[in-house]
Amino acid sequence: MSAPVFFRPHGAWVGDVIPWESDGTFHLFYLHERRDSDVGTPWHLVSTRDFVTWTDHGEALPSGGPDAVDHNAYTGSVVQDDDGLLYAFYTGQNPRRPGPDGRPLQVVTWATSTGDLTRWTKTTEPVVEAPSGYEPGDWRDPFVFRDREAGLWRMLLAARHEGAPERRGGVVAQCVSRDLTHWEPAEPLWDPARYLTQECPEVFHWNGWWYLVYSEFTDAFVTRYRMARSLEGPWIAPRFDSVDGRAYYAAKSAARDGRRFFFGWIASKEGSHDDGAWQWAGTLSVLEARQEADGTLGFGLPEELAASFTATEDVRLVPPDSGVPRRSGSHAGSGSHASSGSHASIEAWDGYAARLSESEVPEQALIEVTLDIAEDTRTAGVLLRASADGEESYALRLEPDRGRMVLDRWPRPRTGTEQWQISGDVPHAVELERPCELPPGPHTLRILFDGDLCVADLDGRVCLSTRLYDHPRGRFGVFVGDGALDVTSARVGVREPDPVGGSRDAGSSRTTHPPVAGSLVKAP
Repeated sequence: MSAPVFFRPHGAWVGDVIPWESDGTFHLFYLHERRDSDVGTPWHLVSTRDFVTWTDHGEALPSGGPDAVDHNAYTGSVVQDDDGLLYAFYTGQNPRRPGPDGRPLQVVTWATSTGDLTRWTKTTEPVVEAPSGYEPGDWRDPFVFRDREAGLWRMLLAARHEGAPERRGGVVAQCVSRDLTHWEPAEPLWDPARYLTQECPEVFHWNGWWYLVYSEFTDAFVTRYRMARSLEGPWIAPRFDSVDGRAYYAAKSAARDGRRFFFGWIASKEGSHDDGAWQWAGTLSVLEARQEADGTLGFGLPEELAASFTATEDVRLVPPDSGVPRRSGSHAGSGSHASSGSHASIEAWDGYAARLSESEVPEQALIEVTLDIAEDTRTAGVLLRASADGEESYALRLEPDRGRMVLDRWPRPRTGTEQWQISGDVPHAVELERPCELPPGPHTLRILFDGDLCVADLDGRVCLSTRLYDHPRGRFGVFVGDGALDVTSARVGVREPDPVGGSRDAGSSRTTHPPVAGSLVKAP
């Protein structure tokens, strides 16, 4: 059997990820979430070079204990000084230690390592507390980076102005240091007066642009980015400013060989069903950022991950097994079809038409389909885990006139016993809606399944990540509504089963590994 595509530790969940790249390996610290105990939150560590093989190193930075300021070791960052010493800056929080406002105090503390990423020495220096004018219960997620031009280190923080309106008090605060030990407050990096707070802030420079990435839960529960020509701003909001939808959160990035990858978590849902509430923490997921000529960013699946699905074959598309007689004609509501294997032409200018695969798609698979969408088409897309008649399924729907990709499902939840009492006023999972450009012509969708996890990649630029609980298996299909399309290719890929005794670590199993030695560490 093939190993899981996405990493999740045994008996726990992945919270915010803190990436550190060295010598081609991504070392991914993450908040280890148990959900069933008050043992404190530690950092754990998993590493990968190819996003296919995962090595679980277990606990890296422990909780300080029930009486410590860092009972919960929350989000932070890792940097290295000129002497090769590594620093892990992180948020210390303890529910038993309230601040002056009665809320649990949040402070910044740090630990150092000489190269073994699983062994850290916590500082005895004073912690960095919120200075006057900031709320002491919102002073977290330190992101430390070197500003070589200014000759200092900068620390960004998710903070709030003291006494500000709840919805507009969020600020990306800033401290500066010359030795990584003594920190002084500085002017905020960004103060938009728009959000409750901006979690997990980070900045990076890429081909002449600075990018500010943050996660917010005010206007939406989403990770966004801004761009500027300098750290002083002004910070520009691109037209499509989100990394993914509601299910993918707290993403932070790291670079390798001129490419940049974002590491976040796909949230689980309460009760493991489609109508459950989204929960904090989930399963680790990697997206690759692609920079356009104007500096804006698109997001898609890493090619290494897609290439791991080596056993691929064409999908033969056939009419749904509905047993219902339909009208004929090139503009009939049922649509007209011409097909040859995975190629099909579908018209339904005054209705709806679909084609389905002849058999079910495996629970772990990569589907790649190219749809050539005719001008003036209202809706088109793919059916996921569909019944033989295509009526029960998830639908990844492209809506050119609205400029968006959405996830729908049928049946929808019912609000009563009458036929009309369905959630027709909630036409899709609104929190997952993804804005995008959909001009007439070809568009390629790649949909990756791994059990209840699903990541859809449109044209390598727009991602929609989610959970699919209620329909674990089913067929793949394509559809069109009030329009026409040509399916120019449709393929499904699976991974070859791991050989007995193979070296790939299953993300769902805990393994013991040697510590990460200093030879893996390099200066940024």
